[in-house]
Amino acid sequence: MKQLFIFFCAAFLLFQGLSTSAQNTWSLQKCIDYALANNIQIKQQQVNIQYTENQVSQAKSNRLPNLNAQIGNDYSFGRSLTYDNTYKNVNSSSISGGVSTNFTIFNGFQLTNTIEKQEFNFQAAMKDLQKAKDDMMLNIAGMYLQILFSEEIVLVDEAQIEVTKQQLARTKQLVEAGSLAKGAQLEIEAQLAREELQLVNDKNNMQLYYLTLYQMLELPMAESFKVEKPVLPEIKANLSMFNSIDVFSNAVNVRPEVQAAQLRVKSAEKDLEIARGNYFPSLTFNANYYNLYNNKYTDITGKKIEFGSQLKNNARSSLGLTLGIPIFNRFQVKNGIANAELQIQDYQYRLQTVSNTLRKEIEQAYTNALAAYNRFVSSQKAVESMEEAFRYVEEKFNVGMVNSVDYNLQKNQLTSAQSALLQAKYEYIFRTKILDFYNGIPIEL
Repeated sequence: MKQLFIFFCAAFLLFQGLSTSAQNTWSLQKCIDYALANNIQIKQQQVNIQYTENQVSQAKSNRLPNLNAQIGNDYSFGRSLTYDNTYKNVNSSSISGGVSTNFTIFNGFQLTNTIEKQEFNFQAAMKDLQKAKDDMMLNIAGMYLQILFSEEIVLVDEAQIEVTKQQLARTKQLVEAGSLAKGAQLEIEAQLAREELQLVNDKNNMQLYYLTLYQMLELPMAESFKVEKPVLPEIKANLSMFNSIDVFSNAVNVRPEVQAAQLRVKSAEKDLEIARGNYFPSLTFNANYYNLYNNKYTDITGKKIEFGSQLKNNARSSLGLTLGIPIFNRFQVKNGIANAELQIQDYQYRLQTVSNTLRKEIEQAYTNALAAYNRFVSSQKAVESMEEAFRYVEEKFNVGMVNSVDYNLQKNQLTSAQSALLQAKYEYIFRTKILDFYNGIPIEL
């Protein structure tokens, strides 16, 4: 078993050296930072935030008065009334123009409630962006750990192959010396072929995991990298994890998906207040200025009135207040209020669904972490016993007391136990990272 350990370490160091020299290495944090800056889904959420921010700006701007100008040029021909009260055919052209403004003084607080509603929507969109980032970070961390796991499996495969090659060389010597039958050598050669095939399959799986990570980062294969192997946390016997109930109690107050759902309930409540505002009278201020010039206008003497004089004489201004009093509107206000109340109920149900989903995810993560820890402890014991059993079988095989079939069987059992240990280890690390993340602790390796 000492030989197995030596070859395992040698293969690990060789693999790390080749990886570092051939390609760049990226840490988990670098992967996360790159994804947050380049992922399309994240960018789409940022566009949605800009859209909702514009809606807030427009809602605030609706409190301001508007200002509009208009100008027209008309050509008239045919019979028209002259200054001496007679009719004759006159062709004329006129230019008219004006400026108008109005703004709402009161409309049942609808403007104020609309601003608050859009602000809630904007805050909810910000939480949606944070949720998208959180999901991306968790997915990247999961794939990052999967790659680390697959790389360790490859190292185990390579170490096992090296041991098998050494055993094959010893077996050939024994066969040539007549101490073992040729069948023992053939069985070891077949075992070596199976292990080499397994190595190829595991390397292919590792490349697929890398490809998945590149795609999550929106990174082309031409800019590929190797993941940086961090110092992983030690899994100790005195396991201490956050209780799922405590994690949920904290997460329900800080998780962005819950906060976004809460903000949308508040937005729906503002919709109800806006609908109720239609019951109130509305008061609007308006002001207008109008002027006109006609090229055929004359005074009582028949002299054409100059442009400046016409503008002075034809100018008209007005100021006014308009009070709108709702009396009957085919029950539109009543039905609008009823629909707004139903919308509040719908968003409350959505909030409860989000909360329930979060609770289930935390409970599942806690259960998975606990199960992974138990598997890790059991796998540790299994590996220790398998290593001792393999050492014993290997010694007996070397002196011809055990055949190659039993030797290979024991060796395969050891490999399976080592793989199960690695899988439990990375599964536990990932699940506890999820629990930490729900508890407000950043993902780090």
